[in-house]
Amino acid sequence: MSGTVKPMTTLVNVCAEADKIRLSTDSTLSDTIVSDIYANAEQIARKVVTHKEQGESSWDTRLDDILTSRLFGYPIMLALLGAIFWITIEGANIPSGMIADVLFAFQDQLTEWFVLAGAPAWLHGVFVLGLYRALAWVVSVMLPPMAIFFPLFTLLEDLGYLPRVAFNMDSLFKRCKACGKQALTMCMGFGCNTAGIVSCRIIDSPRERLIALLTNNFVPCNGRFPTLIAIASIFVGGAFAAEYETVVASLVITTIVLLGIATTFAVSWLLSHTILRGEPSSLVLELPPYRLPQIGAIIYRSLIDRTLFVLKRAVIMAAPAGAITWILGNVYIGDLSILAHVAGWLQPLSYAIGLDGFILLAFILGLPANEIVVPILLMSYLSTGQMIELDSLDELRQVLLDHGWTWLTAVCSMLFCLLHWPCATTLLSAYKESGSIKWTFLSFLIPTIIAFAVCLVVAQTARILGLA
Repeated sequence: MSGTVKPMTTLVNVCAEADKIRLSTDSTLSDTIVSDIYANAEQIARKVVTHKEQGESSWDTRLDDILTSRLFGYPIMLALLGAIFWITIEGANIPSGMIADVLFAFQDQLTEWFVLAGAPAWLHGVFVLGLYRALAWVVSVMLPPMAIFFPLFTLLEDLGYLPRVAFNMDSLFKRCKACGKQALTMCMGFGCNTAGIVSCRIIDSPRERLIALLTNNFVPCNGRFPTLIAIASIFVGGAFAAEYETVVASLVITTIVLLGIATTFAVSWLLSHTILRGEPSSLVLELPPYRLPQIGAIIYRSLIDRTLFVLKRAVIMAAPAGAITWILGNVYIGDLSILAHVAGWLQPLSYAIGLDGFILLAFILGLPANEIVVPILLMSYLSTGQMIELDSLDELRQVLLDHGWTWLTAVCSMLFCLLHWPCATTLLSAYKESGSIKWTFLSFLIPTIIAFAVCLVVAQTARILGLA
């Protein structure tokens, strides 16, 4: 009975208090009633709810104070992301070379089989030097970085750190009227934009999910890093002493990454004020406790659900591209291949944005997979008839310089590589996730317009100022 009487007594006290001040003004009366209700509710809560005071905060609370603070949160986040990039890039070199050796050795075996079967040269070219060679390139370049990046990323997820990243980035995305969870899809895009698109499922709001889908392409994936690293090492790092070359190139890549993140915020804000107007949804995020990672779960989710899933789609897209590229490079009209004719047709537009026709064509033919852009470019420059890769950066530097590359060509190539259209695998995932041709087309059109516009402004400004 005591539990029933006390609330009734509280209500009587409130009513009695209201009677005493009935002659007061209306505003004073309402303020007093509200104050008394809250005061009495607090008294009731103290009798029902117990709270154990802690002398000092637990270790996970103290860790959260550091990881989610305004002073340390962002630097730690950038440092961890940089460490993952470094481990991925450095760790992928040796296994990538080993896989390439095995796959290209099998190419020689395939060639012998075609010769023994008496197959015509064009059939061998299309299927071995075109289709199979493209597949070998994509697998050898794409598999090792993803097999390193995704387990590291999944490890941070399993440790409970990724929700802290979303918490830190939420205020920035809210200013763009987007969702803080977009930070997680953006981070996943560094491994592969296809995985970033699929991870947009974690965003509940359909409007904010579309914003994340349309902007994920602006963070460079593992397929774009080889091109960015090669150009930065040759034209920026190469201008410094050998001991500083790697450091300078790393700073350039970091700047490119930050530019991609800034573009993500800018386009998210623009979309939220135009075709995807709306207010940001509240991010109700319960920070999970830190926990020991489950190695088995990490391996399964990172390698099976992510790495092999993405690689399968990339291989499906890259196979026909290799065959088509070989045909374009080996079918001649007059004295020039179709590849050279198309590059010549693209030359005026390419020159306006600081590139040349062969560079722009390499990006176009690299639509199925960004990993084959440089091999296609070398194939075009050297007229080899098949995609090739040089043994050292010095050889690559000489080839590029011999074909008229300047600092402006290098800058515009890096900007175009960062901002241009998504690969075919990413576009396929965008269609499957959105279920709409319209949004898939926009995911292609928006970065394409931005890439051309930015390179046009940079190239024309440099020429007007007499810098190129």
